[in-house]
Amino acid sequence: MSPIDTTHLLAPTPRPDVVMTRGEGSWLYDETGNRYLDFVQGWAVNCLGHSSDVIRKSLVHQADQLLNPSPAYYNRPQLDLAALLCEKSGLDRVFFCNSGAEANEGAIKLARKWGKQNRGGATEIITFTGAFHGRTLATMAATDKPGWDTLFAPGVDGFCRVEFGNLAAVKAAIGSQTVGIMLEPVQGEAGVVEPPQGFLASLRRLCDEHGLLLIFDEIQTGMSRTGPLFAYQSSTIAPDIMTLGKGLGGGVPIAAVLASEKASCFEPGDQGGTFNGNPLMCAVGLAVLHTLCDADFAHAASQASDHLRSTLENTAQKYSASVRGQGHLLAMVLPKPVASEVAARCFEAGLLINTPRPDVLRFMPSLTTSPSEIDDMIAILSPILDEALQ
Repeated sequence: MSPIDTTHLLAPTPRPDVVMTRGEGSWLYDETGNRYLDFVQGWAVNCLGHSSDVIRKSLVHQADQLLNPSPAYYNRPQLDLAALLCEKSGLDRVFFCNSGAEANEGAIKLARKWGKQNRGGATEIITFTGAFHGRTLATMAATDKPGWDTLFAPGVDGFCRVEFGNLAAVKAAIGSQTVGIMLEPVQGEAGVVEPPQGFLASLRRLCDEHGLLLIFDEIQTGMSRTGPLFAYQSSTIAPDIMTLGKGLGGGVPIAAVLASEKASCFEPGDQGGTFNGNPLMCAVGLAVLHTLCDADFAHAASQASDHLRSTLENTAQKYSASVRGQGHLLAMVLPKPVASEVAARCFEAGLLINTPRPDVLRFMPSLTTSPSEIDDMIAILSPILDEALQ
């Protein structure tokens, strides 16, 4: 076995000294034969688990037909996926791309062009504390992460940040240059933070009153991650623009910008991308979406998410901790800032969990994770919490 030589990689993130070689369902395996119960799943990417038969079969079938005719031509998986996404979301048009950040960048561009045409050139987008929208220059400017405003200065102007959940602050921030409001229906990277009851509906009313666009970043919350196909469907309102990524491809790189007819102002030449809407990725997206919309699959996933929440809540009670979130996107808020220590110990014991905040553990298992695997997770986690929270 070759030694792990990382000298030829840039190092944007710290990684443990192991090499992952294969995955199966809820499990990852490294090249030394160790296996890990994966409750991260590529940061909520692998909605059908590792090495899903659904995804593998769609890749093989489409690879035999056509990989990429170039974005200059239509292809059938692209057309079919766009039509199904519009049917399920109630939105009207789709632009496909390759990552969540690229989708959010596209949404920002779309909103700014709409503002030029309909709001006297308005370009400013209201965003929120705790937000995470990506790592391009524009999406970093929309994100609330300490130091990002100077890391790659000069940054991109045109964003106004207010307190998440504070409706009065949103009202005060709206001005003649405001074109829209952009937010995650549940903030993932902030530690699975939900808005106050009725907040999304209030934002919808504000946008309607002031002639603004409501933009939902569902990169992490979409594709049944929080229960319904899209998180906003837990409320009674809909966005003008929505972005999808992560679970849309179940592990392969595809993302999308969805827009209402009113907001669909892109014209030829406004947006593009060499790999955007290619049939290989769209075929996978279509297979994933059909699977998530299957009634039996949705029922099993709902039962698993209920079991996940109940077991986490029962465990949290022992440590004066709390659980928040929805569906298969949950967090345990610890009484002490020991999340990194807990996650490191879990890794050593064969469990992968995520720590978006010093006192928060985040759980993003596959929607195919079984109740017994959830019990296995708790069996590993509990004794580690016993020691860390003594």
